[in-house]
Amino acid sequence: MERTLGIIKPNAVRKNVTGKILAMWEDAGFRIAGLKKVQLTKAAAGGFYKEHEGKFFYEELVNFMTSGPVVLVALERENAIAENRRLMGATNPEKADAGTIRKVYGDSYTENSVHGSDSPESAARELGYFFNVFETL
Repeated sequence: MERTLGIIKPNAVRKNVTGKILAMWEDAGFRIAGLKKVQLTKAAAGGFYKEHEGKFFYEELVNFMTSGPVVLVALERENAIAENRRLMGATNPEKADAGTIRKVYGDSYTENSVHGSDSPESAARELGYFFNVFETL
């Protein structure tokens, strides 16, 4: 089994589609190993996206991710990272395949409804950033 982080972003939470996105993950065979709704501070969002600090989109990204609550999800299944990337679809919802989370619920390239880890290393870092050992089963 492999774990990955999923984040339901503020635009999707505002649209009240959290349950529908969670259902898409479960219907695709993911087990929800951890789940919490939080309001990220600028410091927390900035720390999470630290690798992008100094890039042209960093401030806009931090502002967006702190514009409302997010739902943090520890997802588990075989090949979780690759399968979640496939289910999320392309970053740009206009280019995402039909039936993917971003195609269905994304609003734009930056407000694309969900985040997912892109490698085993980032999954370990991201899960550890938001979940402690007592918060995932």
